Amino acid sequence: MGRLLYELGLVDEKSRRANERESSRTGKSSFCWAWELDGTAEERERFGITMDIAMQSLSTTHRQITILDAPGHKDFIPNMISGASQADCALLVVDATTGEFEAGFDRGGQTREHLVLVRSLGVSQVIVAVNKLDQVNWEQSRYDEICEQLRTFFTQSGFHSSKTRFVPVGAMLGVNLVERKAPEASAVSMWYKGPTLVDLLDKLEPPVRDIASPLRLPISNVFKGQSSGTGVTGRICAGLIQIGERVRVLPGDETAIVKSIEVDERNLPWAVAGTNATLHLTAIDPIHLNIGSVLCPPTDLVPLAISFSARIIIFDIQLPIISGASVELFHHSRDVPATISKLVATLDRAVGSIAKRSPRVLTKGTSAEIEITLRGDTLSGPGAVARPIPIEPFSVNKDMGRILLRRGGETIAAGEFS
Repeated sequence: MGRLLYELGLVDEKSRRANERESSRTGKSSFCWAWELDGTAEERERFGITMDIAMQSLSTTHRQITILDAPGHKDFIPNMISGASQADCALLVVDATTGEFEAGFDRGGQTREHLVLVRSLGVSQVIVAVNKLDQVNWEQSRYDEICEQLRTFFTQSGFHSSKTRFVPVGAMLGVNLVERKAPEASAVSMWYKGPTLVDLLDKLEPPVRDIASPLRLPISNVFKGQSSGTGVTGRICAGLIQIGERVRVLPGDETAIVKSIEVDERNLPWAVAGTNATLHLTAIDPIHLNIGSVLCPPTDLVPLAISFSARIIIFDIQLPIISGASVELFHHSRDVPATISKLVATLDRAVGSIAKRSPRVLTKGTSAEIEITLRGDTLSGPGAVARPIPIEPFSVNKDMGRILLRRGGETIAAGEFS
């Protein structure tokens, strides 16, 4: 992503040289472009592994795009989920090097899990950049092999073929990111005549925004403001917000006043659904602002729930799910311990009707209705009381109604609050 930003003129020569110099000094010169977005010392010490979400914006001929650079490493999947829950589209970069693509795409690989996660979180448009083809001599057969395997998996995962696109790139050399005029691009130009990566970004279809519904803004980050107040960031799921407006913070009984709004480092008087915004809030103690909390109008609150029903699809799991199973529930940037308290029924995936009531277990590929009950945080002690989370039925607000379930470091199911 760093090289793409450089090709678009969003990284100046001074920053590029500084990243190159510092990465070489630490013996990690191959990560110089990754350092543009992996800015923390910890990320750089871990050989370019993205750990948190980095945000950047870019413009194409017809689109203004906010980039959320989310972690790919399995140790930071919760942060990846937080980023994917704010996304409209996905840009998946896969390594074409022999053995590397296979490691990510085989069962248990991160490429496979990332695609399942983004689809479960409502992302329907995907661009796949097949990278490092220069490492395999720009072989068209290798590119075609990777594309064919991914196309099959896309179909199985529910992606529509018209909304998945592929592009060969050599990111380190800047080949086919913005153009193919450099001498290094001659090899790929012999067999690829299609659009560049930026061309495909320019053709992404903006989704319909729900601006008529009440404000819903799940908080993805909280930080101390440079002057007064506290800053929060997040993607507006519904409605709009403007300076001077009073908002309610859920869960809890606190309200705050919006002092300022930033979008792409610009101060704006208002922001609407679909916008990744930074709000500076006053008239509230920062202790009441937490990642996963939701901002809404005081007159139209988000429902709170500790126990609720959900319709889920079970992924490719090894151990079946039984009543009483402990899981991690992910909802936007919030993850909380929970229990599958009841297996209500298995469902016919084609029509959604009940196939069997009160099943004993749920196995891979099953669609089911279950009851979920939140548990207290174990770090708070054995007597910890579960706190409700702000969540709405999928039929009311799709973004606020999606959930993911993980167990033992593996995503086992996704679904919707019913």
